[in-house]
Amino acid sequence: MKRNRRHRRKANAEVNLGFQIAPMIDVVFVILLFFIVQASDIQVENAHVTKLPGTVELKEGIVTPDEIAVRIEDDGQVYLNDDPLDTPEAKLLPEFASNLNQLRESSDASKSEVLVTIYANDLARYERVVDVLDALSRAKISNVSFQAGSSE
Repeated sequence: MKRNRRHRRKANAEVNLGFQIAPMIDVVFVILLFFIVQASDIQVENAHVTKLPGTVELKEGIVTPDEIAVRIEDDGQVYLNDDPLDTPEAKLLPEFASNLNQLRESSDASKSEVLVTIYANDLARYERVVDVLDALSRAKISNVSFQAGSSE
């Protein structure tokens, strides 16, 4: 009988395991490993040394470029500096292209640059915008920009 008492297990209420630190250390190492892996993905932001231009006095006057506004309406009508050109159905825009050629030739003679800004309305067809770009290409004008909204 003595033997049975010695090997008798304690009740659950009597067992005191104490504070278990091994699982906590495992969790801390996993978190540490996560941050080490994430630290390798951080990109270092490099500073760009930029030298801003100063003011310089010029001996000759600066020739400002000729700015041209081309507006394309919803119905396909093309305006060159608020002057309507061609009909909305004209695909090749001959009148518009001839005016562009004259503008380019006069700007070449005055040694200035031609700047064209295209204002296309929200409902203007893309095909009409491509027609205008095609006419600009035929007139050998390559400095073209687009502006959102109306020209006013």
